[in-house]
Amino acid sequence: MKSAANNPRRRKAPADPGSGKTSAVGSASKSPKGQKSLPAHCAQVALVLQGGGALGAYQAGVYEALAERGYAPDWITGISIGAINGALIAGNPHERRVERLREFWELITNGMAGKPMLEGDFARGIFNEWSALASVTSGVEGFYSPRMPPAWLQPWGTQSALSFYDIAPLRTTLERLIDFELLNSKDVRFSVGAANIRKGNSVYFDSRKRRIGPEHIMASAALPPGFPPVEVDGEHYWDGGVLSNTPLEHLLDVHRNENMLVFQVDLFSAQGNPPRNLLDVYERHKDILYSSRTRKNTNAARDAQKLRQAADRLYRKLPSKFKDDPDVAYIREVCADFGLISIVQLIYRDKYYETQAKDYEFSRVSMQEHWQSGLNDTRRTLNHEDQWLAPPRDLEAVRTFDITRDFD
Repeated sequence: MKSAANNPRRRKAPADPGSGKTSAVGSASKSPKGQKSLPAHCAQVALVLQGGGALGAYQAGVYEALAERGYAPDWITGISIGAINGALIAGNPHERRVERLREFWELITNGMAGKPMLEGDFARGIFNEWSALASVTSGVEGFYSPRMPPAWLQPWGTQSALSFYDIAPLRTTLERLIDFELLNSKDVRFSVGAANIRKGNSVYFDSRKRRIGPEHIMASAALPPGFPPVEVDGEHYWDGGVLSNTPLEHLLDVHRNENMLVFQVDLFSAQGNPPRNLLDVYERHKDILYSSRTRKNTNAARDAQKLRQAADRLYRKLPSKFKDDPDVAYIREVCADFGLISIVQLIYRDKYYETQAKDYEFSRVSMQEHWQSGLNDTRRTLNHEDQWLAPPRDLEAVRTFDITRDFD
C-alpha cells in the first residue's frame, strides 16, 4: 500500500509554481532501526551493490560510513560480491553489520595477510600479481577451493566438469555469518540478480516474493568458468554480471513509482584512460564490460521519468470527453505513476599499480585499502548531503550526484 507521501499523484502543488522549487510534503519519521529522518522525496533508502570480486571491500567501507550517518537501507539489491555484502548487511542486526562484514573480509584475505617488502608502485604491483596468482592456484579461504582432479579431467556432464573451483566453502561461510531468518523477516527488502542459463534471462530473487537461502546468493556469485552453476528450483544459474553487473536498472524499472534515495556503489568505472599495453587492454576491457552502462541507465531512467511526468500533466489538461479514450487510458496506466529518485553514485577508482587481476587479488593489505577508500569516499560524499536532501526542482524526477568526481 503506497502512502500519500510516496505517490506523486497525491502530492500537494508547490507553494509558488513560478519559483522552480518543489514544496516538501512532510518527512519520513525516524524509524526504530535508527534511520535518520529524511524528506519525502527520499522516503525510501536503497543500496545498490555491483559485482566485482575482491574489490567488494570498497562496498563494506561505503556501508560503514552510511551507518555512521544513519542512512539505514530499506532495500538492498546486489549482484555477485554485491549480493554477498548485501546479505551480510540485511542478514544481521544493525549493531553487528559492520562487524560481520569485517569478519567475512578478514576471513577471505587470510591467505595473503603479509605486506610488500619494498615501497613503491612497481614493488606493490609485483606483490599484487603474486597475491592474485595465489588466489588462482590455491583458492581463497572461506570462499572457493581448486577442484582435484581439475575440471578437464572430470566426467562430462558432472558438476565438477563445469568449473575450476568448488564453492562449497562459501555456503559454509554464508550459513555461519548470516541470520537467514532475519534476512527473510522483511525488515529490509533484499534481492539478488542471477542469469538463468537455459533461458538466457536475468532473474532477481526477492525476499518480498520468496524465501532467500544461501543458494540464491551463491547463484548470483557463480561467475563462469571459475564457479559452477547453482541450481535453484530446478533451474541453473550463473553470476548476474553475465547479463548486467549493475542492479540499478532493475530497481528503476520495478520501483519507478517510489520516492527513493539510492546509493549506487560501483566497483568498475566506465570512464578511464586509453590502454598503454596488453595488461591495460585486459583491464580496460573488464572495466567497460562490468561497469554495465551505468551512465546510460541513469540517463534512460531520467528521460523515462520526464516522459511520465509530461504524460501526467497532459492528461490533466485534457477535456473530460477525451479522458475515457482507450488510448489515453493506456498511456495513463503506463506513464502516470512516477517517483522522485535521487541517485548518489560511489564508484571505486583503481590505483596506478592495479591491473586486470584486481578483482581476484585477495591480499589483506589490498582489502584494507579498498575498505578505507569506500569509507573515505562516502564520508566525503555525505559532507554534501544537502544537495540530495534539498527538494528537487519542477520536472526533475531523477537526479544523479557523483560528489567524488565533481569535487576532484
